[in-house]
Amino acid sequence: MQAIGPAAVNQAVKAIAIARGYITPDNLDLFVKPAFVKLELENEERTALRFTVKSQPLNS
Repeated sequence: MQAIGPAAVNQAVKAIAIARGYITPDNLDLFVKPAFVKLELENEERTALRFTVKSQPLNS
């Protein structure tokens, strides 16, 4: 998942938090690795946040 701008990053983080609640009954959790990336949009370089999201079994 990638997000550009503070509002989009905020929504992405909230979506990840909500998604964790949906997969908990399946004994899963999310592992999230954020990273800054440079993108070229409309001939302009922009910085975005990329969230690599993976599921993993819950530690009991």
